[in-house]
Amino acid sequence: MKTLDDLLAEGVSGRRVLVRADLNVPLDGQTITDDGRIRASVPTISSLTGAGARVVLAAHLGRPKGAPEEKYSLKPVAARLNELVDATVTLASDTVGDSAKSTVDGLADGEVALLENIRFDPRETSKDEAERAALAGDLAALVGEGGAFVSDGFGVVHRKQASVFDVARLLPAYAGGLVLAEVEVLRKLTGSPERPYVVVLGGSKVSDKLAVIESLLPKVDRLLVGGGMCFTFLAAQGHEVGKSLLETEMIETCKRLLGEAGNKILLPKDVVIADAFSAVAATETVPVNEIREGWLGLDIGPEASARYGTVLSNAATIFWNGPMGVFELAPFAEGTRVVAQAIVDSRGYSVVGGGDSAAAVRALGLPEDGFSHISTGGGASLEFLEGKELPGVAVLEDAS
Repeated sequence: MKTLDDLLAEGVSGRRVLVRADLNVPLDGQTITDDGRIRASVPTISSLTGAGARVVLAAHLGRPKGAPEEKYSLKPVAARLNELVDATVTLASDTVGDSAKSTVDGLADGEVALLENIRFDPRETSKDEAERAALAGDLAALVGEGGAFVSDGFGVVHRKQASVFDVARLLPAYAGGLVLAEVEVLRKLTGSPERPYVVVLGGSKVSDKLAVIESLLPKVDRLLVGGGMCFTFLAAQGHEVGKSLLETEMIETCKRLLGEAGNKILLPKDVVIADAFSAVAATETVPVNEIREGWLGLDIGPEASARYGTVLSNAATIFWNGPMGVFELAPFAEGTRVVAQAIVDSRGYSVVGGGDSAAAVRALGLPEDGFSHISTGGGASLEFLEGKELPGVAVLEDAS
């Protein structure tokens, strides 16, 4: 596929370049609580503005219903970009309407126009190809003749959406530095990774990770399970799990996976339980066969954390997706902290699979450079490892 470097070599001074970025950051009201995705987008934006391009950014925030909603406005993102990018960033008040057109028309070389949340337009996520194509045409018209498209939002490349897929068929299309780096990293994991290859999976539900578990099991040496999903596995082993998160319809599937895996799947031997989902709840650490009725498990225990850490210390390749517990609440953050620190301390090539795992790294104050790579796309990373075709990547390969 053609890359940002190819575009820069062609020359972009005075040209309008549409960049699909992933600026979907968590907010507390209007306050950004984790700006990791914004910071990850800065190198591509800065490369273009530094070369004199007139950059038009398209991005989404949250899940609006195809119409403007103030709580999903990109205003906080625009403010943060202005702090991070050495260029003027102006937010349009619509996606492809009059404000977008006038904002883009007013750009000077090296300036940035940020279109309002692209998902305010229902055509962005439409299943109707003609509707998506129409929005893609409007986006292409904004950059006009001589324009180009740079795909740099890895977190959305698994979606066949107008600003990700369809517009790449209308404009000369290039992979941004972030997308290129993500694809190269994940290809290392799906090729012939150095062994031992250890995968750490957490998060809430087995059903969310079933496809990636089934895809990875034949390839990995150990699969360490934590988070809410571990309780369905524990139930499959015959343990009572109290009020812990449990997918009863997945118990038989977990039994099958445990049978197929041999000794590859590692489950916690102890867990931290609480009498309520609260930072001030009563808590205890108990063996997994002593989870009390009415209590719920919210973290893996210290024995499990230490055991997982030992396995990770010997790993040559590590992929981590999903926290070990409810790390946002202090009493249930230790399992995630210990496991993440073990990954930092290991000598292995380590990839953090975006989403809550990347947020945990920053929330717990762990050094980001302690990991070989922190992905910006949790869902996209998992689908890549499942072996699925990512539409936003495939269209770039077809364009080359």
